[in-house]
Amino acid sequence: MATKVTTWLCLLSFLEWLVAAQSVASQGHTPLAGSCPEGFSLVRMAGSPGNQSLSTSEAAYVQARRSQVIPQAWKTYLANVEATNVALPSYVSDILSGSSSEMPNFGIATSGGGYRAAIFGAGVLNALDGRNASSNNAGSGGLLQAATYMVGLSGGSWLLTSLAQANFPTIQELIFGYPNPTVANNSWGGWNANFSLYAPSDNPITDTEYLNDLVKELQGKYHAGFIVTFADYWSRSLARHFLNGTFPSNFYDEPYSHGAGILWSSVNETESFISYTTPFPIAVSDLSAPGQNTSDIISGEFTSISSPIFEFNVFEMGSFDPMLSAFAPTKYLGTTNDTICVTNYDQLSLVAGSSSELFNAVNSTLQSTVVGPVISLFNSLLPEPGIELDTALWPNPFYGIAPETFISSNQTDLRLVDGFENGENIPIQPLLVKARGLDTILAIDASSNVNNFADGKALIATQNRTTLLSSAYLFPSVPTSPGEFIAQNLTTRPTFFGCNTTGGNEPTPLVIYLANGGPPHNGEVSVTNTSTGKVSYSSSEIQAMLDQTFIIATQGYPANSSMTTDPEWPACLACAVVDRARERAGETRSGVCESCFAQYCWSGSTLTQTSNGRETVDGPRVGWFLILAVALGIWALI
Repeated sequence: MATKVTTWLCLLSFLEWLVAAQSVASQGHTPLAGSCPEGFSLVRMAGSPGNQSLSTSEAAYVQARRSQVIPQAWKTYLANVEATNVALPSYVSDILSGSSSEMPNFGIATSGGGYRAAIFGAGVLNALDGRNASSNNAGSGGLLQAATYMVGLSGGSWLLTSLAQANFPTIQELIFGYPNPTVANNSWGGWNANFSLYAPSDNPITDTEYLNDLVKELQGKYHAGFIVTFADYWSRSLARHFLNGTFPSNFYDEPYSHGAGILWSSVNETESFISYTTPFPIAVSDLSAPGQNTSDIISGEFTSISSPIFEFNVFEMGSFDPMLSAFAPTKYLGTTNDTICVTNYDQLSLVAGSSSELFNAVNSTLQSTVVGPVISLFNSLLPEPGIELDTALWPNPFYGIAPETFISSNQTDLRLVDGFENGENIPIQPLLVKARGLDTILAIDASSNVNNFADGKALIATQNRTTLLSSAYLFPSVPTSPGEFIAQNLTTRPTFFGCNTTGGNEPTPLVIYLANGGPPHNGEVSVTNTSTGKVSYSSSEIQAMLDQTFIIATQGYPANSSMTTDPEWPACLACAVVDRARERAGETRSGVCESCFAQYCWSGSTLTQTSNGRETVDGPRVGWFLILAVALGIWALI
């Protein structure tokens, strides 16, 4: 072992010289190797189902947030609800004001679906943000500040990671940036959504140079001895659109790092994280493992629901799923032993890229006609014989762990793909971990199932998976078919699931389901059902979507067609948020909460209707791949 350590350390000076020859972005994207800290341990075993533990760092953050920040957030939220002049039961006021010994533990999960999902999710968060006067007036402001956790997947992970690294600004500031920003590597300029994710210019020559630059920015990592794949290329594109340091004025400029070197583990150095003012962020990715159980793959999906779901948080990466139940420190991802430690691998853009990595799902026709030229370019500039380029490859810190149950225990690399590929397009799983104790979950669904609207399939997938892993997770019953969701209007109104679930020592969380399932009830033409394949948006398009999402998030379910909103919805939302705390306090539902639950709870009905042929291949796959084919076709010109 001493010889190996000496060899690694001798290589460092050569690698430093090699990295110095790369561009600023290439240097920032390059992992670094060195001796591990004294007492370093790569893997933390998280325990068995029912007896799992959080990392000490996560537990400390959550405890500090719940004691120092969230109590006041609940009071602010309560004041906004009360200002709508709907009388609340005394137990709701007691719980939210802190007079009760019980306090809700609330989490938010925002789905995948490309830019549509990122914008719809942002619009919902905007409607919950206590810094937004309109949200406060609507009676929903402050709920974002009261959330303990926030989880994102695919397009939702773009929103989550962007928000976290930009120091938790308001949604308007997040998307459109600050007035008169300073153009610098660490400055925030807003989302560059008007530049296409694939071919940002109208000039083919400019686009060809740009795409070449993205690949060249991977050379430092490649020459340092690490595998690079499409996920790395994809991450460099995402970085220019969602991370610090890129503005319209410097979008193509090489002297800037364009988000390279911004690490997921470095989010804990932001002011909002240090002050515990941001919900604890988690991004989700699926494992695509050789030999996965194909019988557990949901029809139309790509990965097995019996394979582990991996989560990336600021402190750790791993899975609470019982087949692994182990974690490695995020700061040292890329490390495979306890002696030589790798840092700078946990690029925040690579986390987002891994959560939205769907190149493995491109069909064989596109593989042969479009992706082939791309592979040729990789093989020319970054030759890696025998390496599959269509998944995000992370050196496997869990090699040899749980060999009897963990399907990738004998793999040197973890193959991670888009979090939607097992069908669970809403990243609820991390919020079902019993050690986290979530009692209420807001599930934001911007999936594209029918006409680019959601139809409930994502919740059905979660129900199927939690049934399979019932020893580890509890999840309320939901309908078993999209037809039931549509027939009962469960996607066009907020719906509560788990209202009548019995409690106990491990109560099932109550799920508040808010879907992008149709136009708002005020008669507006829908603008939120854009294609997942749409990879650029103007500012006016985004603002229109944000405005309409605000209406969808605050309208509730009007009692009749002559109404456009439910005036009791703010109270009903509060009733749902406190319901598990109410149960723990021994209170009985009463007053407006009783009528709210009659109005918004799923009754368990199996009423259904035919889908009129609409339940075909989901929109994200078709639209995304067609756009991908056109965009990647540019590479054939290189």
